[in-house]
Amino acid sequence: MATFLYKLGRLAFRRRHFVALIWVALLTLAGVGAASAPAAGSTSFSIPGTEAQKAFDLLEQRFPGASADGATGRMVFKAPEGEKMTDAANKATVAKTVKELGDGSEVVSVTDPFTTNAVSKDGTVAYASVRYDAPAMELKDATRDALEKAADEARATGLTVDVGGDALQAAAEPGAVGEVIGLAIAAVVLVMTLGSLVAAGLPLLTAIIGVGIGVSTITALAKALDLGDTTSTLALMIGLAVGIDYALFIVSRYRAELAEGRDREEAAGRATGTAGSAVVFAGLTVVIALAGLAVVNVPMLTKMGLAAAGTVVIAVLIALTMIPALLGYAGRKIRPAGEKRRKTTGTALAKPNLGTRWASFVIRRPAAVLLLGVVGLGTIALPVSQLELGLPDDGSQPTSTTQRRAYDLLSEGFGPGFNGPLMIVVDAQNSDDPKAAATTVTDGIKGLKDVVTVTPATFNKAGDTATITVVPDSKPSSTETEDLVHAIRDDIASKADADVLVTGTTAMNIDFSQKLSDALIPYLALVVGLAFLLLIVVFRSILVPLKAALGFLLSVLAALGAVVAVFQWGWLGGVLGVEETGPIMSMMPIFMVGVVFGLAMDYEVFLVTRMREAYVHGESPSQAIVTGFKHSARVVVAAAVIMMAVFGGFISSGESMIKMIGFGLAIAVFFDAFIVRMAIVPAVLALLGRRAWWLPKWLDRALPNVDVEGEGLRTQAEKDTDPDEDRELVRV
Repeated sequence: MATFLYKLGRLAFRRRHFVALIWVALLTLAGVGAASAPAAGSTSFSIPGTEAQKAFDLLEQRFPGASADGATGRMVFKAPEGEKMTDAANKATVAKTVKELGDGSEVVSVTDPFTTNAVSKDGTVAYASVRYDAPAMELKDATRDALEKAADEARATGLTVDVGGDALQAAAEPGAVGEVIGLAIAAVVLVMTLGSLVAAGLPLLTAIIGVGIGVSTITALAKALDLGDTTSTLALMIGLAVGIDYALFIVSRYRAELAEGRDREEAAGRATGTAGSAVVFAGLTVVIALAGLAVVNVPMLTKMGLAAAGTVVIAVLIALTMIPALLGYAGRKIRPAGEKRRKTTGTALAKPNLGTRWASFVIRRPAAVLLLGVVGLGTIALPVSQLELGLPDDGSQPTSTTQRRAYDLLSEGFGPGFNGPLMIVVDAQNSDDPKAAATTVTDGIKGLKDVVTVTPATFNKAGDTATITVVPDSKPSSTETEDLVHAIRDDIASKADADVLVTGTTAMNIDFSQKLSDALIPYLALVVGLAFLLLIVVFRSILVPLKAALGFLLSVLAALGAVVAVFQWGWLGGVLGVEETGPIMSMMPIFMVGVVFGLAMDYEVFLVTRMREAYVHGESPSQAIVTGFKHSARVVVAAAVIMMAVFGGFISSGESMIKMIGFGLAIAVFFDAFIVRMAIVPAVLALLGRRAWWLPKWLDRALPNVDVEGEGLRTQAEKDTDPDEDRELVRV
């Protein structure tokens, strides 16, 4: 591996014009494809194998056209203090608004609240429902403008008017200002780490090119592959972070090779051969973790994972080829590591750096450091025991949005359960008396707790399938509503002479959360198992990969604990802009396991391969730890700060899901890089000593030798400098 990458690095250095041209051409091609691609439109959300999905599919078959994916809007009116919506003036305003809404080009239907009984019992709140013939993301701007204009005109008469539903839904903004700040922090850290603006600019440039290719490709394929906005946001988030980090490690190693006296082409080759090998295996662990999300069998999650994994592959390829090419262009503008310090002190013997001093401290007190790290992370992880899962709805939107205000008005007028009605599908195709079966189901549901309204059964044209709408007494994300869904499925379905299925957004959320919970253990086993085997090959050890996996579990549990404390309990919510606490997004645990595991293994590979390299080259286990920290700690810390800055930029997003993901990943990187990899890892290795690098002889013979530590390069160099050979000497 190291020898191949060494040759690749030297080739890219020499053929820099050709390499740069290829990547610029790919970026241009992807950009043109994205610009000319049709709009992505609305993405379908399906959960194969769940009851809610089966019911939805059945509705598509038995009620053709009734459950189309057209956008919906719900205009909610509230009368001024002391008035009712049934007052003549207010009634006239609503009638005028309904007429205006019905004149829209994409409108299918508009309901009048006074003919559909959509007025609250106290008469203060009413709503009109609007259905469109196009999905939310495909609505024309003029249609959205007409909806907002109608609301403004009704508001001008003194009514409180807000709009719910997905008609006003726009593409999620990932928090552009925060991302700019994140990139600015990354630039400052790169300058401090690499010593010059030119060196710092290389990782930023290559990361932006890689993300540009990845996100543009996703945009170009969005319509064909049914990819959502969150897909490109995740790819942007992961691609930026790993792209900068991978390039940083190679540029940093290049400067270290220059400091050893090697010429620039040789230094580029060796940096690519050694640090590049670590980049390959670190990238592989991230790809395994992201692609492994397919195990969950939720198409949306699979697409997100594969798209982000593709962006990581691009980041690895750019780091291995474009970075050596750009190093060739940079020439003497990139200085050897420590050159400034040597000029200042007048000697090549520099003082031990902070990484060396810290590693020496940990080696002297490994048990204390290990205990403190484990107890600290364990304490932070305690809130995980109170974790509640759900999916965000309009109730989790900021109170400044009209969708959230409409949600609150409906809860006030019709009860909290009105925002999450349940759809009961009665499949009576094999029943002797379909109407009697539907009546039995309706009467049974009326007798359950936490039920406010049960509508009469509505049959399809064939008369063999009926739908019943149930409005719970509790809000959609409550445990009471979840209990009601289970009661209908378990008690009512067993007594009916028909198949009874529960669907609707609330039931979908419940099934989605359950599916993710069921998939977590198999997913962990697959991803951690594959990565464990990969790390055995890299480190040629069993205990080092085992320690890496256990450390990851600590950091991800602590990160989830922090997410629960902030987004469920509201701790520091004001600081982070969390306006509404509630259940944690269902996909958060399995998503964080996937992404954080991949990133955690990045730091493990970069830090421990340098220790392994020192150990293989003859240093004692303790000295190898110090050497690894001497050369890698500064760069790993810089990489972690950069990754935290990039992820932290997404906390400024107005989208609650993006905000939660950004915070969760940023805090996970902090825990893993600074506590697990910088404290627990050296402590465990110090306690294990030579046993850390133990590998059974039979397994050693069976494993392929990937030579991550570059031993093959050293052997080759010794052959090239053999005094008995009549050949030209080369500098090594």
